[in-house]
Amino acid sequence: MSDTESTTTRAPDAPHPLRWTALGLLGLAQLMLILDITVVAIALPDMGAELDLGRAALTWVVSGYALTFGSLMLLGGRAADLFGPRQVVLAGLAVFTAASLAAGLATGAPLLLASRIAQGAGAALLSPAALSVVVRLFDGDERNRALGIWSALGGGGAALGVLLGGLITAGPGWAWVFFVNVPVGLAVLVSLARILPSLPRAATGSLDIPGAVLVAAATGALIYALIRAGDHGWLDLVTVVLAFGAAVGYAAFALWQRRAAAPLMDLRLLGRRPLVAGTFVITVTTALMVGAFFLGSFYLQNLQGHGALMTGVLFLPVALLTMAAAAAAGRVIGVLGARLLAVISLAVAAAGFLVPVLWSGTAAMVTGVSVAPAGLGGLFVVASATALASVAPQEAGVASGIVSTFHEFGASAGAAAVSSAAATSIAATGARSASGFDDAFLVATGLAAVSAVIVRWLIPAKQQ
Repeated sequence: MSDTESTTTRAPDAPHPLRWTALGLLGLAQLMLILDITVVAIALPDMGAELDLGRAALTWVVSGYALTFGSLMLLGGRAADLFGPRQVVLAGLAVFTAASLAAGLATGAPLLLASRIAQGAGAALLSPAALSVVVRLFDGDERNRALGIWSALGGGGAALGVLLGGLITAGPGWAWVFFVNVPVGLAVLVSLARILPSLPRAATGSLDIPGAVLVAAATGALIYALIRAGDHGWLDLVTVVLAFGAAVGYAAFALWQRRAAAPLMDLRLLGRRPLVAGTFVITVTTALMVGAFFLGSFYLQNLQGHGALMTGVLFLPVALLTMAAAAAAGRVIGVLGARLLAVISLAVAAAGFLVPVLWSGTAAMVTGVSVAPAGLGGLFVVASATALASVAPQEAGVASGIVSTFHEFGASAGAAAVSSAAATSIAATGARSASGFDDAFLVATGLAAVSAVIVRWLIPAKQQ
């Protein structure tokens, strides 16, 4: 690509010769960020017992990472545009790796929670900057295939995390869910520093700190409201206040962006149909994916009596099918178009969510939560390709940050929604407690079906 610099000599318009190697390394880094949510979730009981952590502290071990990750990604995307995506990728990976080491060495709640917040900050720098690199290194059909690989790693990461979390916790112990990031992170950091091209800065000016604070506070409040709704209900006073505060924060951010000399983002981006369509798809997809993981995990452990390790093994087909579907979608999206692929994928997801409603037992649940993510895997590609296909180089970082932020919105909303719908079954045990799971899967089926109708209208024709 013309905006890619390299130490090697090649024609100005030639693609970077190590672009696929760079994609593999960036994908591995992104996989670490996704795994770090579910791997840690499986290790929480052992972690709490050894460090004497209460339920609130254990909740913040997960929520602190998710909140920081989600609320700072727009800042990370803008930093990639201003300072160059290569520099931000390396900085984010270094912070994440160092914070992982500190988390593994923690002997109490203060250091553990501080390390998780630092991990989230590093992830917020790394994720949108890495996606910006992918968008700028690849073009045309190659970009679709690259996004398919990227989405396969991200989509299957949550399910793989359940398996790895069980294996690590049952083996060397909970601290190694953090320590394992250190050698992998260092190896990827050294390799990327050697081969990642120095892409030119896509924007000029200074970082909009007031805008970053406003959008981070608003996003953090909204994600926390969604997380809290899962435990306390959607009409809980604190949840409502947080949601209202988020709305006020976003309004203040919009007003500031119109006045700032160097705004964090061009608000006109949010008026572009492809970007709106892509963010809608990524939100729905992650909500449904996390819902499938959440429901399946509780069903298999609480209702069927499987341990954490066996639950992880049973989730292996989920990870494999999700990654296979995403990789395949990256190859066929150029032929089918994003709109048709989205409709087909949502129909498959809806059919998968119906399986555990119509039949009961471990086999039905594993089948359902494998078929549904097989459809959802293709949607990760649709979301990225639709939102980022027509983005200019100077907007790649911020646009990637927007997509990544809505990924976290979807994850938080999905967990909150299904935990509320299945509350009676999650809290109870026994033969009659499956009704809550049925209700939650019916909600997921309905959301997938309605979303199929919406994307048929929202995604532009022939958008790839």
